[in-house]
Amino acid sequence: MTASRPATSRPLSRGDLRLLVLSLLAAQPRHGYELIKGISEMFVQVYTPSAGSIYPVLAQFEAAGWVSVLEEAGRKRYQLTALGQAELAAQREEVEAALHRVRHSARAIAKANLPPVVRDAMRELKQALGVHHARWQDDNAAVVAQALSEAAARIRAQGR
Repeated sequence: MTASRPATSRPLSRGDLRLLVLSLLAAQPRHGYELIKGISEMFVQVYTPSAGSIYPVLAQFEAAGWVSVLEEAGRKRYQLTALGQAELAAQREEVEAALHRVRHSARAIAKANLPPVVRDAMRELKQALGVHHARWQDDNAAVVAQALSEAAARIRAQGR
């Protein structure tokens, strides 16, 4: 995904889903649903991959010998094999690049989904902070930090 792509375009670039699944399985064995939730969390729930996109990737990984499958109460748990870990190591740079694109895409999607009045207020806040540039004094920095912390707490309380 390039930086110039609009936020309304696809959240993942071609091949990124495979890389994200590989990365998540490296952290711990997971069920398909856990992979879906993990990727959704990476996108702060503004994008969630479908089961129809996750399970074919897992089937490809199984066919390639990158994962082993353990049946638990009718559910499959996928775990990277040594071959899968070698593949992860071989694709480490691509995985890191995909994770970077996810962070960028998640921010762009979240920003695009903000109400215009909130986006405008955020821009105004950034401009106000930029006015100080490198001229921050400890006392006014503490006042600004306190105001931002209080605003964050009020916003979180609204979401409950």
